Amino acid sequence: MAENQMKGEQSIEFREAPYILSGASVVGPKEGEGPLGEQFDLVTPDAELGEETWEEAESTLQKEALQTAIGKAQLTNAQIRYLFGGDLLAQLIATSFGNGEANIPLFGLYGACSTCGESLTLASMAIAGGYADYAATVTSSHFGSAEKEFRFPLGYGNQRPLSATWTVTGSGAFVLSTEKSHVRVSGATPGRIVDMGVKDNMNMGACMAPAACDTIAQNLMDFGRQPSDYDKIITGDLGSVGQRILIDLLDKQGFDISQQHMDCGIEIYDAEKQDTHAGGSGCGCSAVVLAAMILPKLQQGIWKRVLFAPTGALLSKVSFNEGQTIPGITHAVVLEHC
Repeated sequence: MAENQMKGEQSIEFREAPYILSGASVVGPKEGEGPLGEQFDLVTPDAELGEETWEEAESTLQKEALQTAIGKAQLTNAQIRYLFGGDLLAQLIATSFGNGEANIPLFGLYGACSTCGESLTLASMAIAGGYADYAATVTSSHFGSAEKEFRFPLGYGNQRPLSATWTVTGSGAFVLSTEKSHVRVSGATPGRIVDMGVKDNMNMGACMAPAACDTIAQNLMDFGRQPSDYDKIITGDLGSVGQRILIDLLDKQGFDISQQHMDCGIEIYDAEKQDTHAGGSGCGCSAVVLAAMILPKLQQGIWKRVLFAPTGALLSKVSFNEGQTIPGITHAVVLEHC
């Protein structure tokens, strides 16, 4: 019988921790103009990427990110046992159309903007459980396709409130393995659905912050840790509005993360210069920041242990138009320098 790897109420502690061999980030021009511009693997000259539709452009983002990550790991597609991928579009069309030619068995995932954390968790479980030597993950978002899917067509020219976030045009991919590297996934805390009754699709931070609070608090309790045991506690795309809510919610539970907290949506843009209001969002937001900024700091030993907790809002155009609330979910992984 396999050794028990359950930790606390809902977390996982990997006995044989899988390693992240490589990460890759491909972004659009707006992201390339932001504070992390020089750290991305590829900045495309335009958001269309030579395609006829936003959706095809997003598929191309995924294809480029995945192949870059596999190449950086010095592997071939045939060596990747499983691919865990997802995006924000209906029926995951960016993922399925983008990676068909890769010829890798695919698990299509939808965790909204938490999908990067979900895919890393499941890929790690597959490797730690002995089901794969090499597994890859890929997630993406695109400003044009997401606005059309969830809000308004770009041609509508609607006014965005200050609580709104800007969907990142980008894709991040990672290769995980039993083969040792300088970064390992030592644990994970899969998230629960948390619904506080928020209905404002222009305030994703308020929708997702309660779920982030739930998962982060559970991780700290399951592992018997304090916030100071992490160099950084990093959420996916709460933005400036959601960050304030998260810090307040966790403070009420006895956890002060104000010194450790970082949000990918805040880091990726210069909100004032680039007019992105509360920050960035989207499946690609946390994925490209992990590949371009977080992973290198862990590889170099600048950070020793990080809690990476991408955040997702589980709405659809159907549920929103029918007046439903917007539930949130957060999937967290523990990343350590080794």
